[in-house]
Amino acid sequence: MSRILSPCVGVCSTTVGDSVCRGCQRHDHEILAWFGYDSDQRAQRMLALDELRSQVAARWLRVADDAMLAEQLTRHRIRFRADQSALSRAVELLRVGRTRIKDLSAYGIAPLAHARELEPEQLFAHINDEIMVEAAKRADNDMNSVVEVSPVSQQQTQASETKD
Repeated sequence: MSRILSPCVGVCSTTVGDSVCRGCQRHDHEILAWFGYDSDQRAQRMLALDELRSQVAARWLRVADDAMLAEQLTRHRIRFRADQSALSRAVELLRVGRTRIKDLSAYGIAPLAHARELEPEQLFAHINDEIMVEAAKRADNDMNSVVEVSPVSQQQTQASETKD
C-alpha cells in the first residue's frame, strides 16, 4: 500500500473553527475530502498550494541557491518534496525555523529590498498573513466552482430520467 501524500503539518486549525488551516492552507472541505481524492487530484491540489505559497513568497524573497536551501532543509530534517518549488520550500523553512535562523543567506534565501530589514520571524509573519488571505480566496473559489451532488439526489435524478 502506498503512502498518501498530504500537505498536513500536524497542526490543523480547522479543528478550532478556522475555515482555512493555518498550517497547510487547505480549506476545511478539502481536508475532509482529502482521502477520497485520487492520487492525481491530491497532486493537483498540492501543486496549487505550492503555487500559492510561491506567488506570495516571491513578493518578499527570492531563492539565491536552491541546492543550499535543499541541503539545509535536509540537514535540519524539515520535510519537503522533490517536486516542490524552491519558494514553497523557503516558506516551509521559515515556518519551522523562523525563530532560530539568524542569516537567511546561509540557507540560500535572499529577502527583496523592501524586506531586508525584517527578521526571519517578521518576514514569515508577513508572508504567512498574505498566504492566508490568498488561501481564503482559493477556498471561496473552490466552493463556488464545486457543486456537490449527494448519492440520494443522484439516484433521484437518475430515476426521474428513466421515467421520461
